[in-house]
Amino acid sequence: MADPKDPPTIDTLSERLKTGDRLAGLDLGTKTIGVALSDVLQQVATPLITIRRTKFGKDAEALLAIIAEHSIAGIVLGLPVNMDGSTGPRVQSTRAFARNLAQLTDIPIVFWDERLSTAAVQRMLIDADTTRARRAELVDKLAAAYILQGALDRLKVLRADDR
Repeated sequence: MADPKDPPTIDTLSERLKTGDRLAGLDLGTKTIGVALSDVLQQVATPLITIRRTKFGKDAEALLAIIAEHSIAGIVLGLPVNMDGSTGPRVQSTRAFARNLAQLTDIPIVFWDERLSTAAVQRMLIDADTTRARRAELVDKLAAAYILQGALDRLKVLRADDR
């Protein structure tokens, strides 16, 4: 299983990815987990599903099923850093979730700063005149796609620098 003592970064993940590998993006909330997937070219993030959280074992089982079904090579997990850059209980909880998930899979889990991801998605949905009920249904998986897209854009920059 992955070594939680030496967590990968987006830079080290870039070195491990092969052509055709897909990534999953996760927006971990207290009640739900938004899930998004990249395309095989690692260019575009697409919202997939929102998982209603129960217990870690059931949540992990659902995520591992998605990982297997879509041949996921890495996970980008949103890290809820405070606006001032400090960390709090939600960051600790997210890191604990990642450590526990890493014990169940060999694929790397990297953190991505998710500041303002939900707010950006909410604003986009409001601008699109989406109803409150529909926003609640979409926001988590769209936030996961927003997080994943940020990481994919960083991967593009890293690859361009390697040329």
